Amino acid sequence: MRSQRYLTAGRMTVVAWGLLLSSVGAAAAPTTSTSRPGAERPNIIFILADDLGYGDLGCYGQKKIKTPCLDRMASEGVRFTQAYAGGNVCAPSRCCLMTGLHTGHARIRDNDRGPLLPGDVTVAEVLKSAGYATGCVGKWGLGEAGTTGIPTRQGFDEWFGFLNQTQAHDYYPESLWRGEQRVGLAGNKGGRQGQYVQDVFTSEALDFIRRHQHAPFFLYLAYTIPHANNELGRTTGNGLVVPDDVPYSDRPWPQPLRNYAAMITRLDHDVGKLLALLGELGIERKTVVFFSGDNGPHREGGADPDFFESAGPLRGHKKTFHEGGIRIPLIVRWPDHIASGAVSDAVCAFWDFLPTAAALAGAKAPKGIDGVSILPALGGEPQPRREYLYWERPGYLFDQAARIGDFKAVRRGANGPIELYDLETDIGEKRDIASQHPQLVAQAEDIFRSARTASKDYPFSDHLPTRRRVYGFAAIGAVVLGVFVVLDRRRRKGLHRGESGKVR
Repeated sequence: MRSQRYLTAGRMTVVAWGLLLSSVGAAAAPTTSTSRPGAERPNIIFILADDLGYGDLGCYGQKKIKTPCLDRMASEGVRFTQAYAGGNVCAPSRCCLMTGLHTGHARIRDNDRGPLLPGDVTVAEVLKSAGYATGCVGKWGLGEAGTTGIPTRQGFDEWFGFLNQTQAHDYYPESLWRGEQRVGLAGNKGGRQGQYVQDVFTSEALDFIRRHQHAPFFLYLAYTIPHANNELGRTTGNGLVVPDDVPYSDRPWPQPLRNYAAMITRLDHDVGKLLALLGELGIERKTVVFFSGDNGPHREGGADPDFFESAGPLRGHKKTFHEGGIRIPLIVRWPDHIASGAVSDAVCAFWDFLPTAAALAGAKAPKGIDGVSILPALGGEPQPRREYLYWERPGYLFDQAARIGDFKAVRRGANGPIELYDLETDIGEKRDIASQHPQLVAQAEDIFRSARTASKDYPFSDHLPTRRRVYGFAAIGAVVLGVFVVLDRRRRKGLHRGESGKVR
């Protein structure tokens, strides 16, 4: 593997902090949810966007969409150029983020509704055991109501948002989950559109920070922007829902594209609100903030990633294992501990977050996970090399990918040919060089076979008729359900018109 470059000027502060807290965690007696080791630990916030492309932010090269707050966050922290999501769709990516396992070992490896189980250890459980208050706001997707996978049964003290991913397509829901109870949103009752869910999530997150400002806390803020309302998109052609398209109202773009840009700028503004609150409360220097996205950009609801160059120079988008589907923006800010304006090309992935958060908290990460702490990279130090990164997704085919040094192997279907790309010279994955490197292809074949554990839910198979039947029926069911939801909403809006004469 060729030498890894580190482009940041920051040095030992973060590394020394990690070593200090790790030694505290190792020397102290096992912590409980109420005990506090002696060293002051930082608050930890992870903000996750939904279907945000690698190139959708100004600091990653975006020219048409304005993201001043996130650009400033990058200028005040470190921006990673080779960070990877856990998967190429929502649920498996989030499972990797929460559990520190890649999709060859994770409980949830595709966009189904299987829950996390009691034996799964999440980052929230690790931090709660170290004395952190833990809160989750937004989209979950790792367990339906009544299962062992809901946030309050996976280490979160507080939870507010969507459990179900399909329901999370609705930007004006009539209800959300608070803990294990459904609570109504009065502004959206009867089909009204008075409470945009992004705004609701931001208010909830700011309230959590205010209430827990005096003790270490972990906040996982999983926004749904800029994911489309797929069902609305199928019926109207525009599933990109936002209260207004400011500041793009005068752009000569199709309405869905103005909405897409406005969604991202709104997200940017809300991140700015959160960072401003940390400053107002005087806790920004003891709060580490991560910002990222769960997979590549989408083509749903009227979105056009080519128009905005949402994947930047990368090939592919959401649902593919080419770089555009899994390489994502990652910005980390921690004033006085991370050098301002740093850029790192350290290779990392979502499953590295759990051990990184554990190191920051002086807690023990679970044994047997795939992730490693990226504290060295946060401080501008060389990150220990790993043999490979691995991804899989059953889907219609059994797709797999591996990052091996600077090389990337991709296979579509369990018995399909392996493609090989040199990302050092071909970041756009335009030249398949598999025929020139039989040894690397053989290594990738071995990784694809050995990097995963058997799963009854996700059998290693390329039996297309069976897969297509199962996923085809699921897709048809989702479409039927979506059409029903849209028609029901229109019916309720009609009733409301009858009551008030207008839709608010």
